[in-house]
Amino acid sequence: MAKLDTKQKILNTAEQLFAELGFNDTSLRHITGAAGVNLAAVNYHFGSKKDLIKAVVNRYLSQFMPQADAALSQLLTEPSLTLPQVFECFVKPLLSLSSVRRQGPEIFLQLLGRGYIDNQGFLRWFIVNHYGPVLGHFSQAIQKAAPQLSKAEVFWRLHFTLGTVVFTMASSEALRDIAKNDFNEEIDVEGLVRRLIPYLACGVGAAPLSDRKVSDRKESNIKLSNS
Repeated sequence: MAKLDTKQKILNTAEQLFAELGFNDTSLRHITGAAGVNLAAVNYHFGSKKDLIKAVVNRYLSQFMPQADAALSQLLTEPSLTLPQVFECFVKPLLSLSSVRRQGPEIFLQLLGRGYIDNQGFLRWFIVNHYGPVLGHFSQAIQKAAPQLSKAEVFWRLHFTLGTVVFTMASSEALRDIAKNDFNEEIDVEGLVRRLIPYLACGVGAAPLSDRKVSDRKESNIKLSNS
């Protein structure tokens, strides 16, 4: 029991510091000092800082990914689908993370965002190698819902999507306070997530830049021919 308590204390402390300060700016010394444990305990339970980072993130991924995959796999059996339906697959899995930690959905997305901001290539490698099939199903669903997008375009759209979601969830308390004070609107985390879906779907499904350039040139040529 003592070992389990120490391991959980390290995980909880590391998670909080990683989310607040980032992976690069949080040292093992920060974590051991805040958790009240020694470095030997971290080495014993996790082995290294990289392994501790993976353990912190995987505490959420191991619950989130199977649920998301089940929803995506079911959706892919449909003859046609839409982008809002694709993003809807992530709502329940995300909200279920409240059972891991009280603010689990927000913390999870902050950690994912930190993985990109701090350029943690090993973390992306870990996610791809452990949850590649889930990511593959997500990619298939996006391409089925928006076949006009190239793979490169999908990459950029999903990168911007992650940034939007991370920022929104990181500032969720402030946004909910503003909604209450300015618009007398009570909104919980689920309501916030569902407000995001139409915005994300429109952004991901927008016409590719190359198509808009062609459209703009055609419109310009029509105006010149009529002048």
